[in-house]
Amino acid sequence: MAQQETLDTTAVLLQLAQTEPATQPAWLSPVRKAGAAHFAALGFPSTKHEDWRFTNVAPLTKLNFKPATGGKATAETVNAALFGTLPAHRLVFVNGHFSTALSTIGQLPAGVIVKNLAAAMTENSLLIEKYLAQQATGEGDGFAALNSATFRDGGFVYIAAGKVLEQPVHLLYISTVDESGATVQARNLFITEANSQATVLESYVATTEAAYFTNVVTEIVASDNAVFEHVKVQDESLAAYHIAALHAKLGRTSNFASHSFALGAKLSRNNLRTNLAGEGLEAILNGLYVTKGDQLADHHMIVEHAQPNCASHEYFNGILDDKSKGVFHGRIYVHPIAQKTDAKQTNKNLLLSDDATADTKPQLEIYADDVKCTHGATIGQLDDESIFYLRARGIGTDTARRMLIHAFAGEIIERIKHEGAREELDKVVWDRLEANPLVATH
Repeated sequence: MAQQETLDTTAVLLQLAQTEPATQPAWLSPVRKAGAAHFAALGFPSTKHEDWRFTNVAPLTKLNFKPATGGKATAETVNAALFGTLPAHRLVFVNGHFSTALSTIGQLPAGVIVKNLAAAMTENSLLIEKYLAQQATGEGDGFAALNSATFRDGGFVYIAAGKVLEQPVHLLYISTVDESGATVQARNLFITEANSQATVLESYVATTEAAYFTNVVTEIVASDNAVFEHVKVQDESLAAYHIAALHAKLGRTSNFASHSFALGAKLSRNNLRTNLAGEGLEAILNGLYVTKGDQLADHHMIVEHAQPNCASHEYFNGILDDKSKGVFHGRIYVHPIAQKTDAKQTNKNLLLSDDATADTKPQLEIYADDVKCTHGATIGQLDDESIFYLRARGIGTDTARRMLIHAFAGEIIERIKHEGAREELDKVVWDRLEANPLVATH
C-alpha cells in the first residue's frame, strides 16, 4: 500500500510539474524539491489521520490531475464577481493564469508593491526569497507540500514600513475549466512591514460546474504594529474541490483580522495556522460556512500563543442544509512564556434539515498559568424560545425565522472592517439564504 501511494504521488507530481515555469530563480529550486519530497512522503491524507477524521478526500484523489490551461474571461465576468466593482487594486487570474488585460492596479505609494507572484520572483527576487515558504513549509501538510512543488503564480503584496494602502487589494481567481481534474496551484504572499496598514480581499468564483481542483497556499507576515485585514471568499463550482492553507506570523502589537467564507465547492478545507510571535498583539479569526446538497466545508485551525499579553478571538458559524456537513477543529496552544493570554474560541452550527450534520472539536492546550482562555461549541436548530419571543411581539413565524438566521450569519459578517467588502458580502449571503425555502419554513 505504501509503495502504491508513493507511485501515485510521484505520478501527480510529474503531471502537475508542467505548471513550473521554464525559468525561475535559483533559490526556488530547493523550495520545489523540499515540497516534492514532503508530498512524496506524506501523500494525500485519509480519515485515519486524526486531523482529517471527518473529511474524506478520497473522491478528490481519484481525479485525473492535470494543469489547468489558460481560459477566457471578460470584463463582464469580473464585474459580476464578488468585489468585482469595488474600488481596488485588482489582480485577476483565469484558471490560475494571470490576466494583464483584466487586472487593474492604480497608483501605488512609494514602497508598496502589488503584482502577480511570477513577475515578482523575477523583478523582486531577493524580497520574495526572504519570505516565501518561510511560514508554510509543507512539513506535515501534503497539500501545501504539493503546492510548493508545483505552484506557478498567485498574488504578491508588499507594504513597506510606515506605509498605508488606502484602497484594498483584490485577488480574483476565476475558474472557467470544463475538464474534470483540471488543477490550479496558487500561491499568495502578503507582507506588511512595521507600522503599515493594508486590506486584502481574496475571492474564488466559477463559470463552470466541472470537478476541478483548487489548491492554494497563502502566507502572511504582519510585522510590529502593522494593521492587516484579510477577507477570503470561496464560491467555487458545486462539483469542485477547494483546499487552502493560510499561515500567518504576527509581530509585536500588530492587529490582524482574517475572515473566511465558504459558500461553494463540493468539498472545501481551510487550514489556518496563526503564530502570535510578538507581545501585545490582537488577532481575530472569523468565519462562516453556508452549505447545501452534499457539500462539505471544513475549517481546521491552530492559534499559537508564543509571547505574553496577546489576545486571540475565533468565531466560526455554520448554516447547513440538506445532507451537507460542516467540520470545525480549532486548537489554541499557549506556550509557557505566554502569560496574560486572552483567548476565546466559539463554533456554532445551525442545522436547517434533519439530515445535515456538524462535527466540532474546539481545544485548549495551555502551558502558562496566568491566562484567560475559553472555548465552546453548539450544534442545533433554531431556538424555539427565540422564535416565541419574536412572535409574542407581533412578528410572524416565517419572518422570525428569517430574522434569526440572517442575524446568525450577520454576526460574522459585521466583524469585517472594510465597509464596501462587508456590504457586498452581506448582500451575497442574504440572497443566498433567501433562495433557500427552509429559511422561511420549518
